[in-house]
Amino acid sequence: MAAGKNSESGGEKKGKKRKSRTPEGNHEPDGSGEQPGGTGEQQPAAAAFPPAFSVSEIKNKQRRHFMFMKLKMEKRKEKLALKKKRKKEREALGDKAPPKAVPKTIENQRVYDETTVDPADEEVAYDAATDEFAPYFNRQTTPKILITTSDRPRGRSVRFTEQLSSIIPNSHVYYRRGLALKKIIPQCVARDFTDLIVINEDRKVPNGLVLSHLPDGPTAHFKMSNTRLRKEIKRKGKEPTEHKPEVILNNFTTRLGHSIGRMFASLYPHDPHFIGRQVATFHNQRDYIFFRYHRYIFKNEKKVGIQELGPRFTLKLRSLQKGTFDSKYGEYEWIHKRHQMDTNRRKFHL
Repeated sequence: MAAGKNSESGGEKKGKKRKSRTPEGNHEPDGSGEQPGGTGEQQPAAAAFPPAFSVSEIKNKQRRHFMFMKLKMEKRKEKLALKKKRKKEREALGDKAPPKAVPKTIENQRVYDETTVDPADEEVAYDAATDEFAPYFNRQTTPKILITTSDRPRGRSVRFTEQLSSIIPNSHVYYRRGLALKKIIPQCVARDFTDLIVINEDRKVPNGLVLSHLPDGPTAHFKMSNTRLRKEIKRKGKEPTEHKPEVILNNFTTRLGHSIGRMFASLYPHDPHFIGRQVATFHNQRDYIFFRYHRYIFKNEKKVGIQELGPRFTLKLRSLQKGTFDSKYGEYEWIHKRHQMDTNRRKFHL
C-alpha cells in the first residue's frame, strides 16, 4: 500500500511539472474529449509587423538579423511612398507649391565661428603683407623644400616620402641618421631652403608631419592619417610629370586657417604649368585637411574629367609654433586641446 501511495504521489508531481511547462496563454480548449485538429481547436493568429517588442530582445542571431533587415525594408518603402506622395502634391500645386526643405547637415548646423575673416579686410591685408610668407607672395623667394623623416625610417614611410617629393617641385629628400632637427635647420638656412618637412612614423606607418617655414617660422605640427600610396589607389593615372601644379585651397577662412593656407601655398612655385593639367588640393572640412593630387582631362569642349595620381593623406593640426622648431623653449601660437569644446577653441573651419 505504501508503494502504491508513493507511485500515485509521484504521478501527481509529474503531472504538475507537465502543466508548468505549458506556455502561458496557450490554454487547453474546453471539453476534455476534443482531440487536436477537431472543431474546437483555436488557429494561431498571424504575427504582427512591425513587432511590438524590440528587435534587440531576440536572442537568435540569424532571426534577429532577419527581423532587422525586414524592418529596415519596411521603413525604406514608407519613405519612398511618402516621397512619391510629396512629388505628386508639388506637381499638382505647380507654382504654388511650398519651397523644398533644406536638409540638415553637420556643416549648416554648426555654430558660426567668430574668427572667420574677410580677405578684403584692411587688418587681414596688413597681416598678410607683413607676415613670414610675404617674401614668397611678393615673388622675392623661390620655394626650395627639404623633406626628411624620423630617425632611420622603414618601408612605407620611405615610399611615401619619395612619392611626396615627386609632387612638390624643387624638393630634396634627405634621410637623417640620428641628427637632431635643431642641427638640420641651420644647415637648411645656409643652403637657401625655404621650408622643411619632417615625416614621422609609428610602427613603419606615417603618422605625423612637421612643416617649418624657414628662416623665421612658423612651425606647424600635424597628425597624419589615411595615407594611401599610388599603388593602393583605384583607377589611378600615370606617374605625375615635372610640370608645376596648380594649387587649390578650400575653406581656410579663419585667422588660423588663413595662416595655414598661406603656409601650404608657399610650398609650390608661382606660375603653374597649365599644360601639365596637374592640381594639388588642400580641402579643409571639420578641422581636417584632405590632400589630393589630380590630373584633369578634357573629354570635349564641355566635359572635363579628373584622374587621381596620388598619394593621398589627411592632416589634423596639433599645434602652431612661432619661429622654427623648438620643442623645449618654443612659443606656441595655438595648441589643440583635446578635452576642450569645439565652440570654445580657435578653429579654422567654415
